[in-house]
Amino acid sequence: MVNDISLPRVRQYAEGVEAVGRAGMPRQARSVPRGAASYGRIFLCAGPGLLALVLGLWGLTREHSMWRDEAATWQAAHRPLAGTVHMVGQVDVVHGVYYAVMHEVFALFGDSLVALRLPSVLATAGACALTALIGARLSGRWVGMAAGLALAVVPAVQEYAQEGRSYALVLAFVALATWLLVGALGRPSALRWAGYAGVVLVAALLNWFSLLALVAHAVTVAYVRPGRARCIGWALAATGAVTGALPLILASGAQADQVSWIKPLGWSTVLGVVITVAVAVLCARMARARLPESARDSALPARVSLAAVALPLCAVPQIGLAVVSLVKPLYITRYVLFAYVGFALLVGVLLATIIGRVRAHPRVLLPATAVLAVLALLPIELRLRTAESRVDDVLTAAAIVGRVRHGADGVLYIPAARRDTALVSPHAFAGLRDLALAQGPVESGTLKGVEAGPGAIEQAVPDARGIVLVTDAGPLHADSARDRAKLRALDEHFVRRSMSVARGRQVSVYERVR
Repeated sequence: MVNDISLPRVRQYAEGVEAVGRAGMPRQARSVPRGAASYGRIFLCAGPGLLALVLGLWGLTREHSMWRDEAATWQAAHRPLAGTVHMVGQVDVVHGVYYAVMHEVFALFGDSLVALRLPSVLATAGACALTALIGARLSGRWVGMAAGLALAVVPAVQEYAQEGRSYALVLAFVALATWLLVGALGRPSALRWAGYAGVVLVAALLNWFSLLALVAHAVTVAYVRPGRARCIGWALAATGAVTGALPLILASGAQADQVSWIKPLGWSTVLGVVITVAVAVLCARMARARLPESARDSALPARVSLAAVALPLCAVPQIGLAVVSLVKPLYITRYVLFAYVGFALLVGVLLATIIGRVRAHPRVLLPATAVLAVLALLPIELRLRTAESRVDDVLTAAAIVGRVRHGADGVLYIPAARRDTALVSPHAFAGLRDLALAQGPVESGTLKGVEAGPGAIEQAVPDARGIVLVTDAGPLHADSARDRAKLRALDEHFVRRSMSVARGRQVSVYERVR
């Protein structure tokens, strides 16, 4: 029987693959029973996946905090699917599919900070396991394991593994697409190309910036020149994925003002991209020279190497988005988080090369290296798991309102987007009239609702006995006519009684002048 594997044969397989740390995968190790190969893949994935899972669950609630982007997910996930469809016609269409997914997560498991972030944790663990599989197929078992472990400890990956946003899911689907691409280049078939196209499309529907990974894959295919049939298969799959994502891309163009807050490229960002790509290039040169041919899958075309797959995936998305940002600022690390899959694959070569020169088994040295990396990054990791690591905290602001609101019967928000404080924690605002709101977020299909005109706001404010004002921490900026009307009415009819600032938000209580 296929799965009837004797213990000696499994031991023979294990002993054969251990040589990869120094000399690559022996040819006879490729001819192993299917069950033994499955055992090897499980072992290969287990370490990186488990490390990512542990790091993701560590401090998952982040001191019981939720920042503004997660508050948007929280609101959208609580709406019925019809309400989400209505909303994405006005705002956040790029996140519509993710909001629908989170709606179902909340429906199945209830709403909590754990439920909000656990999909990202699991997706990151899956991405690390897939990275290990890609590295193993392209350059040997220990390179794969080193790459998966490297991805798990990257600070940016740890950060977005603990956020209720789509970026960790995009990371996982890009890793899966890359794994499927390598498989299709080795053993092409209509089914494999269709699976690749479907996964690329899902990643694009979660965030269409992930199509920059498709551009990276195009560079890989152009470089390896796998033959006419394989090129046609990839081109058809890529065309299908882009065609499926095109309606989302066009719809998001009408909502381009949502990214108007992104600042132009700074020198720190440019330097970060340059250093990352430079390290990747150095590791790519090492990857081409490190392992003998026996360490890679013999079914792959000769030029399909780890460097050919990983370097474009690391460099193209980052450089591409940076170049676009010279015209329209768009560069945010989370938009190209998936580029770290390519970076981790190349770092895996570096780690495996170093470990291969030490007289100790990689099974011992690789976990030890991962532990040392976690310890070296501990100050960063500890900070990432605090509320202060994000711009603000919606839950703390709501708790402050609950404590200081005594005597107030109205509430104002500057800017209107700070209404998310009440939308996430409505119990803290029970009994407070929203003096500027004309139409609620659900009814209007928006995240912050529709406010009345400046004149109507100035008339409504004096009717309150006391007012709670929720704003950002720091100097108060009234950038719209509505916000200026709020401040004028407060200055004319009220005096500030108290002010509390915590975790990026400010709560002030005003009482009417007698």
